[in-house]
Amino acid sequence: MANVGEDRKAYGGKLPGQIVLVLQGGGALGSYQAGVYQALHEAGLEPDWIIGTSIGAINASLIAGSPVPERLVRLQQFWKRMQRNPDWGFKTAFADFNDRLDHWTTMTHGVPGFFRPNALAHAGDSYPLGAERAGYYSTQPLRDTLRELVDFALINRGPTRLTVGAAHVRTSRMRYFDSRDGMIDVRHILASGALPPAFPAVRIDDELYWDGGILSNTPTEVVFDDNPRKDSLIFAVHLWNPVGSEPATMAEVFNRQKDVQYSSRIASHIARQQQAHRLRHIINQLARRLPEAERNDPAVRELISYGCQTRMHVVRLLAPQLARERHTKDIDFTARGISLRWDAGYAHTKSVLERMPWTGEFDPLSGVVLHEHIDDMPVAAE
Repeated sequence: MANVGEDRKAYGGKLPGQIVLVLQGGGALGSYQAGVYQALHEAGLEPDWIIGTSIGAINASLIAGSPVPERLVRLQQFWKRMQRNPDWGFKTAFADFNDRLDHWTTMTHGVPGFFRPNALAHAGDSYPLGAERAGYYSTQPLRDTLRELVDFALINRGPTRLTVGAAHVRTSRMRYFDSRDGMIDVRHILASGALPPAFPAVRIDDELYWDGGILSNTPTEVVFDDNPRKDSLIFAVHLWNPVGSEPATMAEVFNRQKDVQYSSRIASHIARQQQAHRLRHIINQLARRLPEAERNDPAVRELISYGCQTRMHVVRLLAPQLARERHTKDIDFTARGISLRWDAGYAHTKSVLERMPWTGEFDPLSGVVLHEHIDDMPVAAE
């Protein structure tokens, strides 16, 4: 950890607060997050707190559950295992055909180290599978992988705080499991990524949980609602594009529909938080104008308590579109797809770190400052 501290000093005290890494869900698209972390790691900017949903929770557990020198290696080992090599042993001259063959191979065979088909799920939609087996695939391979690569004892004794989101099946409410408040184990990571109907729900303390992305695929609100709030530099890593062109084919409709569904209205969330934090800063400014006797009145103190002096800089990073990208991109576990997205995450984050957009003068009433790095140009397939 001493080396990390020295590396942070290289930024000349220009870090505005705790470093928070927020990782969205998105299956195979999550290799972009690994590239983001690589750039932060090489810059010595290890996160103080990591928040993840679905594949974001998996990447988060690999980082928080590994000693700092081994974090990047564990991510590399995980994503190497996720790579799906063609079972047919040849490539045709038709790129679209190859892509479709990759897709159907994943659908029929699963991904080693992640998920495998559950044959009984095809016995009929009324077949009694049981609540913890009701899914088209089993995630037992992922359970084994995480137990091998993640040190959960390290997660639970710090120093990196880990929060993962899951959807409570019975009440449709979001639940965030936080290592600051309780123990985290492999079940919590599996629950955060249990996307139905592909994957079965995971039982924790007699309750069933599904993938948190069903309710909130971009869990940035956890930072905004934390108690106590802290000045923060938040790297919010997005895998689904909230902005896109009008679809003109059914393939484009399917692709755009997934982007719209899983981008989780992040723009409106940020706008509301900017408004709320601005009002909190205004309360502080007004409180300073009151006579001391008024400020000491219990009723006034209660009103002043709604103020907040913290400032949060949100650096928004967005995974690129790949050429020939389809709605099946979240199960594109090909070596090409993983590598291209990883490299893009690394390059985008390096660019942001060079610019340090969180430095400079800002409106004193702004409690949430958004810095966007969006590269919406398609990345070449080769």
